Amino acid sequence: MRNLRMHPDRLLPADPAVREIARGLYRRVADAPICSPHGHVPAQLLAADQPFASPTELLLTGDHYVTRVLHGAGVSLGGVQAPAGLPPIDPRDAWNVLARHWHLFRATSVQYWFEHQLAEVFGIDQRLTPESADGIYDQIAERLTDDDYRPRALFERFGVDVLATTDDPASDLAAHRALAADPSFHGRVLPTFRADRIMDPAADGWRPALDRLEASADIPCTTYAGMLEALRQRRAAFRAAGGTATDTGVADAWALPLPAAEAERIHAAGLRGEATDAEGEAYRRDILYRLMEMSAEDGMVMQLHPGIHRNHHRPTLERFGADTGHDLPVPMTYTEPLRRALNDFGTGTRLRLVLFTVDETSFSRELAPLAGFYPSVYVGAPWWFLDTPDAMERYRRAITDSAGFEKTSGFIDDTRAFCSIPARHDMARRVDAGYLASLVATHRLDEEDASQIADDLVRRVPYDTFRIPVDAAPDRTPRRADVDDLTYSAT
Repeated sequence: MRNLRMHPDRLLPADPAVREIARGLYRRVADAPICSPHGHVPAQLLAADQPFASPTELLLTGDHYVTRVLHGAGVSLGGVQAPAGLPPIDPRDAWNVLARHWHLFRATSVQYWFEHQLAEVFGIDQRLTPESADGIYDQIAERLTDDDYRPRALFERFGVDVLATTDDPASDLAAHRALAADPSFHGRVLPTFRADRIMDPAADGWRPALDRLEASADIPCTTYAGMLEALRQRRAAFRAAGGTATDTGVADAWALPLPAAEAERIHAAGLRGEATDAEGEAYRRDILYRLMEMSAEDGMVMQLHPGIHRNHHRPTLERFGADTGHDLPVPMTYTEPLRRALNDFGTGTRLRLVLFTVDETSFSRELAPLAGFYPSVYVGAPWWFLDTPDAMERYRRAITDSAGFEKTSGFIDDTRAFCSIPARHDMARRVDAGYLASLVATHRLDEEDASQIADDLVRRVPYDTFRIPVDAAPDRTPRRADVDDLTYSAT
């Protein structure tokens, strides 16, 4: 039986001299609290604090990164999770499907964080194989009956200080309020406002989403102006519940305002079910502009991640639903699409815009230069298809010349898989330690500056970037005078 052991120098540089520098930098941050400002773990998971149902639900079917690798090799999703309306797959059978195909994951980031979960979270000392699968399943299942493996206990054990969720504008935010009011819960779970469903009146589901928005805000959304007012009201409710950020995922980054009369006309066409695709696109681009305008007014940090072709494979969508591994990246541009909005809000306002991409060619070509000029623009971490060790290092090498370290987001785990959070953050801390060590070894940084940067990237930058209060850490020092709070004019 092959042993599972996480090497203490994993992901650190191979050169012995550089590796020794990286070890010191990593040790500074290895046990630092986790700030996760962008994720998809639901607040209700922690509010209810119920035991996890099975190892399969927790580690396999709850993580579309895992299931998509299986599907790409020809393993039907139906082998690990049931299509909608059919009886569930036996969780042990699904686990054994994973074990029989574990060789597919070699050298992937999925292998890295899956094995980190096995070893560091559940104390498993054997590699996953067809022969060891049942024994490992039984060990994890037994641990999941222990109170120490309930969501809240793991949250505390993982050292999570801040966990941001992703929430529809109509969410009642009851779970967030319950956690904030519970003195036995240590940490912060912050709602993030995501209004994607109301942005395109030609898309399926727009009218039901609009109706939910109207009911939650108690403001009629039968007009475009009323809908905007309802969004403002719900943003205020999110801020009252501790939210500091919004999140927007759209097809492209164009943010272009429509004349009010034209926006009202398209809105009315949407209510009749008659909006065309072209009208839906124009309306979506207008709403993106309006959301940036709202962030410039209320100070909620706006995350923008365009460039994903959602639900690429319709048969999978119809059988298994969304978020099942078939969203795919497309090339993306930012400079011209955002020019109008950045001219209007990019300086002299409270706007903070964190730009993400899965088109890594845009890091050095557009995102870093935009962040290098506009006080409002920050470069988001490698995300989704790019949250791998190699892509993380390429990101640092692509953006640092133009944007430095201060105009970045901090690490973003973007996960629904709760137990992978510490594994993903550990990966990022190791990669950043290696990159900083390379700068020390080539005399581009001295070791004192590198140590400060390593510390800042974990303990300060994500808090500052996402405007998350840091009163729980009185030893923090401000990064700088916040340019968004100063009078500023471009020259």
